[in-house]
Amino acid sequence: MTGPGGYRDVFRVPGAARVFLPALLGRLSFATVTLALLFSVQSSTDSFALAGAATGAFGLANVMASPYRARLVDRWGQRRVLTLLAAFYAVGLLSLAAVTASPDPAAWAVLVPAATAGLFPPPLGAAMRVVWGRICPTPAVRIRAYSVDAVCEELLFTTGPLLAAALITLWSAPMALVVTAGLAVVGTVGMTSSSASRAQRALPVAPSARSRPLRQPGFLPVLLTLLGVGIVLGVVEVGAPAYAASSGSVGLAGALLAGFAAGSAVGGLLYGHRNWGMSLSRRLITLGSAMAIFCGLLAFAPTIVFLGLGLAVVGLFLAPCLITGYLFADELTLPEVRTEASSWINTAVNTGAALAAAGAGLIVGAVSPPAAFLLGAAGAALCLAGVTPFLVGARVAAGAPPGASAEPTLLLRQSPEGDHQPVGDH
Repeated sequence: MTGPGGYRDVFRVPGAARVFLPALLGRLSFATVTLALLFSVQSSTDSFALAGAATGAFGLANVMASPYRARLVDRWGQRRVLTLLAAFYAVGLLSLAAVTASPDPAAWAVLVPAATAGLFPPPLGAAMRVVWGRICPTPAVRIRAYSVDAVCEELLFTTGPLLAAALITLWSAPMALVVTAGLAVVGTVGMTSSSASRAQRALPVAPSARSRPLRQPGFLPVLLTLLGVGIVLGVVEVGAPAYAASSGSVGLAGALLAGFAAGSAVGGLLYGHRNWGMSLSRRLITLGSAMAIFCGLLAFAPTIVFLGLGLAVVGLFLAPCLITGYLFADELTLPEVRTEASSWINTAVNTGAALAAAGAGLIVGAVSPPAAFLLGAAGAALCLAGVTPFLVGARVAAGAPPGASAEPTLLLRQSPEGDHQPVGDH
């Protein structure tokens, strides 16, 4: 277990609260935007088909642009790039709010600002994890910081939709978009005005192509493992509500997903409250395997009560898998590309979730909701089976600080261009 300070150590780090709390405010906008966007378009056009298309356009643009936004942050510094991205993101949301404030807008008038907004959400989560790596004095505090970060993100995505729903009900859906834009701008400016964020300055020269995360040995297997984690996530987000509906308990769908998120929050807290002797690779394999197994067992839940308990158990492994992925991103990449590396972790999970949600929808319609959970288990297991030999061969030291191992486990070689490249872990 950790020392007596526990999670209090995270907030004792100088400047931690000053940068983290505004970042959370900005990240809250990412938890409110989906419902605000969906119902803004639907209420204006009276079409869920167009609303779904607009939400899809936003999501697709976001996933495709995510690594490149993060790359800009690494190259030109947090204050300059995050602030500009937040401004463009807000303009896209405000444009959509203006369009949907009028009845029956043209389809292109809805899809263009939705896709535009999706191109520019500032990567506050990835940027915050870079700050944690910089300001945390020890590896143990860094792991706890990542755990606090992951748990708070789960809480945001539990309460964010509730806030959006309240704004839509008490005000209007377009005004919920306006509030979402305001949260993003205020939170981003608050974060980037802190000394901890300002310390992440522009680089004098752009990182070489050889230093990019996808070029690092071991990084792609980590992403494929987290793709499997995302598959479980996407299946749960579709399968649980479908199970509730088939049981005649549509109102319990939100409670099932909240239980899943609560399990993830508890798992994140437990993960950060332990000193791990197991290597990162074995940790990720173990956590991912457990998540896949318990997801498959959901298919055999006899009642919705057992399903809820099972979802909480599956959720226990979500945040720990993400935290391990972030630690891997730190270990396998150089400091000047860490925002991009962390962003790729999220992109892998989001891609898996999007693909699985589409597949789960087909399975639910053609077979049954429980069959969707088997799909998630099978998808995650396939990802793990394909990458386990590569992960076992890339053993990164447990709990090592960014850019250096706790033991001499990460060998470096000099590339022809003079860049240090990781070539393996012993």
